[in-house]
Amino acid sequence: MISLLATVPALALVMSTGGAAEAHGTPMKPGSRTFLCWQDGLTDTGEIKPVNPACKNAQAVSGTTPFYNWFSVLRSDGAGRTRGFVPDGQLCSGGNTNFTGFNAPRNDWPLTHLTAGATVDFSYNAWAAHPGWFYIYVTKDGFDPTRNLTWNDIEDRPFLSVDHPPLNGSPGTVEADYAWTGQLPAGKSGRHIIYMVWQRSDSAETFYSCSDVVFDGGNGEVTGIHEPGDPADPVPGTCTATRRTTGNWSGGYQSEVTVTNSGDVPMLGWMVDWTLPAGQTVNSLWSGNATYTGQNVMVHNADWNGSLGPGQSATFGYVVSGAGGDTATTLPCRVG
Repeated sequence: MISLLATVPALALVMSTGGAAEAHGTPMKPGSRTFLCWQDGLTDTGEIKPVNPACKNAQAVSGTTPFYNWFSVLRSDGAGRTRGFVPDGQLCSGGNTNFTGFNAPRNDWPLTHLTAGATVDFSYNAWAAHPGWFYIYVTKDGFDPTRNLTWNDIEDRPFLSVDHPPLNGSPGTVEADYAWTGQLPAGKSGRHIIYMVWQRSDSAETFYSCSDVVFDGGNGEVTGIHEPGDPADPVPGTCTATRRTTGNWSGGYQSEVTVTNSGDVPMLGWMVDWTLPAGQTVNSLWSGNATYTGQNVMVHNADWNGSLGPGQSATFGYVVSGAGGDTATTLPCRVG
């Protein structure tokens, strides 16, 4: 067994902590299917070769790319929606077809052992930085993991809601996370799924995840995966972004940014951020989803141009008003 959770002092079920949550990732405590299958399949060379039967099946259905992008089970149009939005049988992928293999109803997914009613540490990986809320649900009594997971299997209300928890560590690493404590539901026994929904407060982007657990008196031990190496070393891909001015006029200009998968593994999404020169604002932007904070601009891929194999590229463009142009030719780029 691998111990990933610890019992800690009690905390209210609904928390509002200071600071800004900056989340883009997946649960690590209790680990989601994508995170634990990535750990299970990780080799010393950075290749993914799952050992767990359910993880191997997920690879057979969806390929290896979701293992390198374990933090990207998201819907850019989610807006926090759950029932009536994510279809039954697709809860663990959030309806994102890139992760269809992780919806499979099986009883051999990696498993976290817990104690009903205990107060534990939760950890949600922070691969990128965005504010938001976390809603944590659990399946109803009598849940059968060998049947398709539907919304009728999930308790109507979350047993824990977390409002903008603080960020620990540097985004873009496995160590970075949002950590909080909370009480697990009492009276549970046997196999269940803890279902987490993370809703950004600065865009409609919403993340969904399934963590397979068993309430058997455990303290966060994980079974069903082989002993991983150091999960902090491998980086799930790299990308580069180059900017060029495609037109300019008095009081404004137009630019195009080319994002290239510069790594040797596929990726499902990318992020580019930069700071506009003083006095400039973006009037319009296409082929990407943008967030603006003062002069800071962050652009995520659109639904259709985030999946890039090694060496492949995508572009987005934007129009700026304001004098002075922009001399930048490269912009910071991250996978996610």
